[in-house]
Amino acid sequence: MSEADTETPAALVQPAGQGAELAIASSALTKRFRGGQLAVDHVDLAVPRGAVYGFLGPNGSGKTTTIRMLLGLAYPTSGTAEVLGVPVPDGAVRVLSRVGSLVEGPAFYPYLSGWDNLARYDAADRGASAATARVRIGEALDRVGLAAAARKRFRNYSLGMKQRLAIASALLVPRDLIILDEPTNGLDPQGTREVRILVRQIAADGITVFVSSHLLAEVEQVSTHVGVMRLGRLVFQGELAALRRTVAPRVAVRTGDVTAAAEVFAKLGLTDPVPGDELLTAELGGTAPEKITAELVHAGVGVRGLTVQAPSLEELFVGLTGEGFDV
Repeated sequence: MSEADTETPAALVQPAGQGAELAIASSALTKRFRGGQLAVDHVDLAVPRGAVYGFLGPNGSGKTTTIRMLLGLAYPTSGTAEVLGVPVPDGAVRVLSRVGSLVEGPAFYPYLSGWDNLARYDAADRGASAATARVRIGEALDRVGLAAAARKRFRNYSLGMKQRLAIASALLVPRDLIILDEPTNGLDPQGTREVRILVRQIAADGITVFVSSHLLAEVEQVSTHVGVMRLGRLVFQGELAALRRTVAPRVAVRTGDVTAAAEVFAKLGLTDPVPGDELLTAELGGTAPEKITAELVHAGVGVRGLTVQAPSLEELFVGLTGEGFDV
């Protein structure tokens, strides 16, 4: 692959803005491993406070390595990063008490109950008050819907319950930012739904949520902003609606006279026409669909149906990354 193939159009990555308005900000963040592999390549993250930021990309695109650098678990080769306005990794000890995280799956004692596992997590937190532990553990379990299973052994939890307990461990003390790395990985549809609802609830409380995933449909349902990684590069960043605007919608008309419909499309200035079996599509541009319908009828073209086709999220990501996703 040539260097030109890996360049990111500047218009697809929105500027970082003011650091005070961002929960996470990075500038040219880069990680090269000792073997020479470039895992993260000059990434400029801009995660607004209060957002649900979907951090997307195929497996191996650099998502987890980026998260580890943000949490002080890995040192960048070059570049800078700030979490809640504090430089990391240098200021990690100072800021991470305000950050809850779930990275690379939950780790709990299988023979202990959900309550006892959280009690041990809480006891290991030097900033947590032992005097309020019981209340806080109860509130965290209730928040993730596990109050009724608090005394049940972890080994008997479903996968969805295990993930929710892991998120509860990140909510034992007040947080300003929650970072979740593939929180729905391996879950069945019910478990995935449970985690999705929980992410929405956390965001509704004003907490910024940074969620890494390769499951497009899940991220689409909860995110306000997205960042797309490809081969260690950030190839898109911005609001979800802005991502959709990167590809023009198309108009599709079903008719028995595709040739005549194509002449009307050309008259209206519709571009990129694609004829099919009793179907004609073209880029909609700025033409109103009702005007297209009227012109087709006026020209005597029998219209069986006319629809506007917005690009699917999968199509957008394949166009950005050149790879398919699990949807």
